[in-house]
Amino acid sequence: MKGSEAQLLVFLEGSNNRYVIPVYQRKYDWKINQCRQLFDDLKKLVAEGRKSHFFGSIVSQIVPGGSKIEFHIIDGQQRLTTVTLLLLAICNLIRTGKVQAIQSQLDEQIMERFIIDKWPGNDSRIKLRPVEKDRSALEKLVAGDEEEFERASNLTVNYQYFCDRILEEKIPVDSLYQGVGGLQIISITLDQEDDPQLIFESLNSTGLALTEGDKIWNYILMGLSPEKQETYYNGYWTKIEGCTGNDVSAFVRDYLSVKEQTTPAISNVYQAFKKYVETEKVSLDVLLEDMKKYARIYQKLLSGKSGLGNVQLDDCMYRLRRLEITVTAPFFMEIFRLAQEGKLTVDELARIFWLTESYLFRRNICDVPTNALNKVFLNLNREVLRYDHTTADYVNKLAYVLLAKKESGRFPRDDEFSQALANKAVYQMRGKYKAYLFERLENYGTVETKDVYTLLDNETYSIEHIMPQHLTPTWNQELGPEAEEIHSIWLHRLGNLTLTAYNPNMSNGSFQEKRDGAKGFKNSGLRMNQRIAAKNQWGMAEIQERNEKMVALATQSIWALPVTTFKPAVKEFDTCTLDEEDAELTGRYIVKFSYRNAETPVSSWTDMFDHVVKYLHGEDRTILPALAEGDYETENLGAYFSSKPDGMRTPLQIDDNLYAEKNTSTMLKVSILRRLFGLFHKDPLDLVFYLRETGGAGSQEEADKDRFFQLACQWAEKKTEAGIIQAELNPANHTYIRFKTKEMSAILPDTVELSGWNTPNHYYYQLSTRRGDSSYIVLCLSSRNLPAEQREICHRMIKLSSGKEEPTDWLWKTVFRTNTVKFDAGLTEETVFQQLDHALAELLEKQKNLLQKLTRKDRAE
Repeated sequence: MKGSEAQLLVFLEGSNNRYVIPVYQRKYDWKINQCRQLFDDLKKLVAEGRKSHFFGSIVSQIVPGGSKIEFHIIDGQQRLTTVTLLLLAICNLIRTGKVQAIQSQLDEQIMERFIIDKWPGNDSRIKLRPVEKDRSALEKLVAGDEEEFERASNLTVNYQYFCDRILEEKIPVDSLYQGVGGLQIISITLDQEDDPQLIFESLNSTGLALTEGDKIWNYILMGLSPEKQETYYNGYWTKIEGCTGNDVSAFVRDYLSVKEQTTPAISNVYQAFKKYVETEKVSLDVLLEDMKKYARIYQKLLSGKSGLGNVQLDDCMYRLRRLEITVTAPFFMEIFRLAQEGKLTVDELARIFWLTESYLFRRNICDVPTNALNKVFLNLNREVLRYDHTTADYVNKLAYVLLAKKESGRFPRDDEFSQALANKAVYQMRGKYKAYLFERLENYGTVETKDVYTLLDNETYSIEHIMPQHLTPTWNQELGPEAEEIHSIWLHRLGNLTLTAYNPNMSNGSFQEKRDGAKGFKNSGLRMNQRIAAKNQWGMAEIQERNEKMVALATQSIWALPVTTFKPAVKEFDTCTLDEEDAELTGRYIVKFSYRNAETPVSSWTDMFDHVVKYLHGEDRTILPALAEGDYETENLGAYFSSKPDGMRTPLQIDDNLYAEKNTSTMLKVSILRRLFGLFHKDPLDLVFYLRETGGAGSQEEADKDRFFQLACQWAEKKTEAGIIQAELNPANHTYIRFKTKEMSAILPDTVELSGWNTPNHYYYQLSTRRGDSSYIVLCLSSRNLPAEQREICHRMIKLSSGKEEPTDWLWKTVFRTNTVKFDAGLTEETVFQQLDHALAELLEKQKNLLQKLTRKDRAE
C-alpha cells in the first residue's frame, strides 16, 4: 500500500486510465447538500486566492485491463463522481454557448483530458465507469442531449444543480476550473497482495471517529499561530469543555438552537456551526466569549444548581435533571441569559421552572406524545416575547402561551390530568417518573423533607403495594367476595402504593401486620404512611378514598394548572402542524405557513402546496421524478405527479418535465404532503399552518364555541347512556366529538391493527364543535391497516354514497355528512339538544339507507 499527496485532476488525467467502481460499492448517492458544500468551498478557494483545498482521500487498486489501466476505486467514488459531474457541467455549458470561457477550447480540453478517451477502441470511451444502475445516466449526460437525460437519476439531479449554480452565480468558468485544479487528495494505491474488500470494510468500520465538538475545535484553531491556539485553548475551550461535561457536541447543538431557532441533527452539528459562523461573520473572540457565557448557563442545567441562592429554583432544577429531559435546554439557556441581564428576577425564574415542570409532568401522565416538545421549547421564548417585545409580565405571558397550545403540544387540563392519574397503573411507570412522583407526594408542602431520591437509588426505599401483588386467604377475606375484581383494578394504582424501607418485612402480610408491626406504617417516619396507619382496614373504599385525595393534591396543588390574566391585544391565528392527522381543515382559511421557523404568507391552500412541494424538490431532486416514473408504488402518490401535464386537471409545474396535480381538496393536499415528508425524511412537526375561520372572530364567538362544546358533550353523554351512540369524549380537543353506532360497528368491527387515529376502529362519526352557531355530523373512514374485507366494504360505501367510482388510494375519506343545523343566540340546552337530535336523526336515516343498499347489493351478488 502506497500513499501520497496529489492533485485530483492529475489523478484523473491520462487517456488510457479507467476509474471503475466495483460492484460491491453502493450506487452514487451524494445529495445536493454535499454538492452545495463542494461548490461553496470552490468559490471560497477562488475568492481567497488560495492554491489548494483538501478534498479527502481516494483509495484505489490497479487491476490489469489489457491496453487500459483500470483503477478500481475502493473508497472515494462519491468525490470522484461529483467532480466528474461538475467538469461535465462546465463543458456542456460552454459547448451550448450558455457561458463563455476566456481560455480557448476549454470545454474540449476538459472533456478529453478528464472525462473521455478520444480514441477508445472497442470499449467505452468514458473514463469513469460507475455501477450498473448509474452507468446509463452518465452516458446520456456525456452525450449532452437533454431530451434523453434520465431525470430521476441522482447523477442527473446533481449535474443539473451544478449547471444552475454556475449560471446563477455568474462565476467565470475559467476561475471555477482553476478552483477544481486546487483540490488536493491523498491517493492511496493498494498493492496486488492487499485485499480490497478487507480495506473497504476497515475504512467503513466504526472506529473512534472525531466528535462534532472535535471538528468544531479543529475548525476554530485551523490557520492560527501556535501562540494564539494556546491562548484560545486555555482561555475558552478548556472552560467550555469543563462546563459541558466534555460533551461539547450536545452543547453546541443547543447553542445553535438558541441562535438559529432550528435544531441540527447531532451528526450535522459541525456543518451547521460552520455555516452559522461564516454567515454571521462574527469575530472569533466575540464568538468564543458568547459560547463561554452560554456554556456556564449550560453547566447550571447539568448540575441542577442555579447559584442564585433560591432553594425552590434549585430544587425544581434538580428534579428536572433527574427526569433527564434535555429538550428544554435552549429555552432555559435563554431565560437564564435574560435573568443575567437583569430582565427577569430570580423569583420569576423559579416560577418559570415550576410552570415548565408542571407542563411536562401533566403531559407525561396523560401520555401526550413527546415528539412536539423539541419544537415547543425551541420557539417558546420567542413566542412569549412577540406580544410586546419585552420581558414584562413574562410568567403570565408564558402561562398563556402554554395554555393556548393544542393537540400534541397541549397543556392537559385538570379533568384530563386527574382522570389519567386516577386510572394509571403507576407501579408500571418508568422508574425515573415513578421516583419523581413519590418524592413530590412525600415532600410537597413541608420543609422537613426526606431524601427520597437517594434512598430509592441505593435501594433503602422501595415502592410497596399495600394490598399485595399476590392475594393470600387473609387478604381474600378482607376484600370480600369481589376480591379478584378489586385486585385486578386497584393493584397498581396510586391509592394502593406507598414508600417503605421495609418491603421484605411486609411482603404479603395482612393489613394489620403491615400497619402494627415493629417496622409497620404506625412506626414509619414517612408522612404518607402515617395517614395509612390511621385506617382500621384496607379495602376498595380505603384505596379509592386515598386515590382521590392523592389525585386532588396532585391536581390542585403540586402540579396545579397555571392561571393567567394575560390576553393578547390582537386575537391570534389558530395553528396546526402537518403531523396532526385529526385536524379539521374544512372551512378554514390558511393565512401563512411556517417551515423550520421561516414564515411564508400564502393566499390559499393551493399556494401553500405550491411553495412546500417546490421547497421539498429543491432539497432532493430525485424523489418527485421517481414518483412521476412510478418508482414508489406503495405510497399511492403516482397519480398526483407526472413528467407531462397531459391528463391532469390543473397541472402545477414543479420543474422541467415535472408536474403535480393541484386540483385536489384541502385534506388531500395535506395528505399528499404528509406522505411526501415521509419520503423526504422530513419532520412533519416542522410545517405549521396558521388558520382562521371563514368569518371574523371575537370574544363572544369564543365564548359561544366553548358553551356549545360543553353542551354537545352533555348531549353525547346522554345519547351514550341511552345506548343510541358510543361517544368518545376528549376534553383536550374542542373541534369535534367522535362517536360510533352499534349498526355501523357490526359492518366495520374493531381490528387488531390500529387505524390512522391509533384506534382499533376504522370509522368514526364526527360531530363538529368548531363553531358556536352551527354544527353537522360526518362519517369518516381511515384506510390505514384496513383489512381487505373491510376495505372492500368501504369502497362500496363510498361509491354508493357518491354515485360514482372514486380513487382507491385514499388514506382518509368522508362518506357523507348531514345538513348543517343552526343555533339561536343564547345557546340554551333545550335548543342545542333539539337541533343535535335533528342532526342525529338525519344521520341514522342516512346510515339505515346506506346499510340497506349494501345488503341489497350483497344479495344481488
